[in-house]
Amino acid sequence: LSPSRKGTSWVNVLKTLVSYPLISPGSEWRLHREWFRNSAMADLLSEDSSLVQKDTLYRCLDKIVEHKKDFFTYLTQRWHHLFNVRFDVLLYDLTSTYFECAPPGAGKRQYGYSRDKRSDCVQVVIALIITPDGFPLAYQVMPGNTSDKTTLADFLKAIEKQYGKADRTWVMDRGIPTEEILGKMRDSEQPVSYLVGTPKGRLTKLEASFLDKSWEQVQSEVKVKLLQEDGELYILARSDGRANKERSMRKRRLKKIWRRLHDLQSQKITRDMLLLKLGAAKKEAGRAYSLLKVTLPKPEDPVNAETFTFGLNKKKLRQIRRREGCYLLRSNVTSGDPAQLWKHYIQLTEIEQAFKELKGDLAIRPIYHQTDERIEAHIFVAFMAYCLQVTIKNQARQLAPGLTPRSILEKFSTMQMVCLLY
Repeated sequence: LSPSRKGTSWVNVLKTLVSYPLISPGSEWRLHREWFRNSAMADLLSEDSSLVQKDTLYRCLDKIVEHKKDFFTYLTQRWHHLFNVRFDVLLYDLTSTYFECAPPGAGKRQYGYSRDKRSDCVQVVIALIITPDGFPLAYQVMPGNTSDKTTLADFLKAIEKQYGKADRTWVMDRGIPTEEILGKMRDSEQPVSYLVGTPKGRLTKLEASFLDKSWEQVQSEVKVKLLQEDGELYILARSDGRANKERSMRKRRLKKIWRRLHDLQSQKITRDMLLLKLGAAKKEAGRAYSLLKVTLPKPEDPVNAETFTFGLNKKKLRQIRRREGCYLLRSNVTSGDPAQLWKHYIQLTEIEQAFKELKGDLAIRPIYHQTDERIEAHIFVAFMAYCLQVTIKNQARQLAPGLTPRSILEKFSTMQMVCLLY
């Protein structure tokens, strides 16, 4: 980013844009009107307020996206030097972020499944690849109506093109790869290793095959069963901690819906009103509602304890309790250590933490930009800030365990700059 003919240092503008969401996230308008003059950025960069004129900030956004590929190539080298980071295990997941604007006719802003529970807003989908330690390797911004299952093939090609072919293991949740993609990963000239979660429907099909297999303890509260079938290794994992959590959540929801049904049974309401209230209660109870057997009154009958009855489906409850805390993984790494494979899958929480920090600490949402180019640039700035945050986190892990990047920045925020005039 070479300076402009008028002497504008685009590198200093970018430093300001990236430091801003890391320290005190907000809009470019707030950066221009308030934050810059109340911070030490002008003194640190030897610049004045002309550096953050709103037109200058937007023009800088227009210049940076073309450097994204080179930026991540440099980062992988830098992180390997600083922290000896390995890139042989890659975690892959998707999220979405929404806009506070009128829906456009074209472009990446589209309606789709919202992870932020904002189905009323247009959005974009962000696909992210990180290491188990939280270091991002690449990301991609896609239209808001993109299906999760259509994203993986292009990312596999992009990573191989940028970083070359290597012995990598891709760790993903169950909704991302299709059977076709997994087949190509297994059958390619140089097979691509994967570890992926599996829908519970497949566990039903394989349940009989697992019966004669013995449990193997991999951690104090985790045990696994292994099954090799059709060139893949299936790992049935059971976590006592997860089982207790699922049981307590189900009990809490069942108690709540049970009390609600008793209340509806005693109310003097019409059948139509009962159906409306029952629908709301069903939505709130979620999957716990499927454990109940509910008998509704006939259209001509009144609503009372005789016509409106409910009870517990004990057979289904026993079936669910057998599977508490269980989840099924599949991998084409048939000779892998089951304990290590389980640890890799659990590390998907790192990518969820990355999304949480992007949306919380760095305030990537909502986005107010209108064009696809500015949207890409806004997200790129947020990811550069996230890269700084990850670097601070890992440096603190070595030098000051227990300190988070946010607590470090809060400690620095108490420092003041005093100018003495003589």
